[in-house]
Amino acid sequence: MNAATIHRAPPWWLRDFRHLWLAALVFAITAGCALAAVAGTRLLWHEARARQLAAAQARELARHQLALVEQEKRDIALFQPIYQQLQARRLVGTENRLDWLDTLRQLQEQYHLAPIAYDIAPRQPVVVSPAMNLGRYRLYTTRMRVQMDLLHEGDLFALLSGLRAQGHSTVQECTLKRPTSAPNTPLAPTVTAACTLNWVTLTANAAPEGQSAAMAGAIPSPHAVPATPVLAQGEPP
Repeated sequence: MNAATIHRAPPWWLRDFRHLWLAALVFAITAGCALAAVAGTRLLWHEARARQLAAAQARELARHQLALVEQEKRDIALFQPIYQQLQARRLVGTENRLDWLDTLRQLQEQYHLAPIAYDIAPRQPVVVSPAMNLGRYRLYTTRMRVQMDLLHEGDLFALLSGLRAQGHSTVQECTLKRPTSAPNTPLAPTVTAACTLNWVTLTANAAPEGQSAAMAGAIPSPHAVPATPVLAQGEPP
């Protein structure tokens, strides 16, 4: 027999592979499915973890917002009466010069005072030191100078007390002068008072300062008592 024609038998593992190819195919498919399942499970785990973290953050944010709302409710319950008192005293809001002048006129009639001369300066912002956090509000002051003739000093104290009761005002200074000669007529003034007042307002949206022009004038006496000269507009007391 020729050696070239001798048929060599294949190795055993190759001869038996025809019996195992189906099992090998099933194994390969199963391994691929298992790897895909592991990868998919890991992806789903990461997605679930991300959703859990997002939910935890949302819950923490909601808890923080709820705490802020509860704190605001407590602040409102605590400070609303104070705020209403400040509103009643006309500290909060825009300045109302007509109310100030009407208050002067009412007090003049109430205490039977002589003519009152007044001069109102433009409103100015107040610089507080140390600085205070007023939120969206800003503190302003408006200076008013008044001059009047009085029968006695007690009329001045009554007028200032009435002004403080009708609004938030402070007295910067007052000057009292007596006439050089004693009056010869009854109910004649015995002292002249010149005071500088500061009306304080806490305003959220301040109007332009150009709208707060200076005002000056005089409130006439409700009685037929001879009036002393009053201040002209812009004349210092």
